[in-house]
Amino acid sequence: MPELPDVAAYRSALESRVVGEPLERVRIASPFLLRSVEAAPRDVEGRRVRAVSRLGKRIVLDLDGEMFVVLHLMIAGRLHWKPRGEKLSGRMRLAAFDFPSGTVLLTEAGSKKRASLHLVRGKEALAAFDRGGIDVFTAASEAFRASLVSENHTLKRALTDPRLFSGIGNAYSDEILHRARLSPMKWTSKLTGEEIDRLRDSTLSVLGDWTRRLLAEAREGFPERVTAFREGMAVHGRFGKPCPDCGGPVQRIVYAENEANYCPACQTDGRLLADRALSRLLRGDWPKTIEELEERRRAR
Repeated sequence: MPELPDVAAYRSALESRVVGEPLERVRIASPFLLRSVEAAPRDVEGRRVRAVSRLGKRIVLDLDGEMFVVLHLMIAGRLHWKPRGEKLSGRMRLAAFDFPSGTVLLTEAGSKKRASLHLVRGKEALAAFDRGGIDVFTAASEAFRASLVSENHTLKRALTDPRLFSGIGNAYSDEILHRARLSPMKWTSKLTGEEIDRLRDSTLSVLGDWTRRLLAEAREGFPERVTAFREGMAVHGRFGKPCPDCGGPVQRIVYAENEANYCPACQTDGRLLADRALSRLLRGDWPKTIEELEERRRAR
């Protein structure tokens, strides 16, 4: 799922191309994409784009007359900049937004169509899409601490909860926790003041570093390779590969459709975190350390 740095890159690329231009036409190929009922495509067509903004993981086109186009790309949705009037052919192409200088094409890979489009009238209606999470770049340290400990969750869940933090998802939470040297399964109620400060510093540095990097790439061309697995990441998507800091193998916990990637040596004092599915299968035979895991692999 595109997260804060990726959405920031999309926002920048769109801003330089469509602000000041009229949205000439909205073409929708998938009946499941448009989720709003109070406004129709014809209500936004012809209106000039005043600004492009980010609302959590959503991208918002602010149009004349307080009309808004709200896009949530979910897991597999992506945006592309194409020549004006690009055809909506093929199963992956869900919608097209035509401007005088080109067309923004929305695609979604896979059979599960989760991306959404809302056409919204008025700022009050737009505010309903704000999940309430703080913007870590503008929130003071006290606000960060208050949001983090407002509910007792694991750190992985807390960072990815849009009611607590805006725009952080599965990929960058892994990177944040690795840089902070904290376990993804540590409970927020168990954190020390020093650990909270370390987590905030890591959050700012990871999101800041990746946002600057992706914005620089967006200035060279429209972001066409938005992915959760990027070269240069420390642990996310690097299961079994060496940790860039200690050289130990990166591990993961798989749950539902997500996973937590971590380095045992750097984050959990060398302990392996129990994967639910494997734990049920192996019961009490789950290895507790990297050394034990390696011994079992060698014995195969």
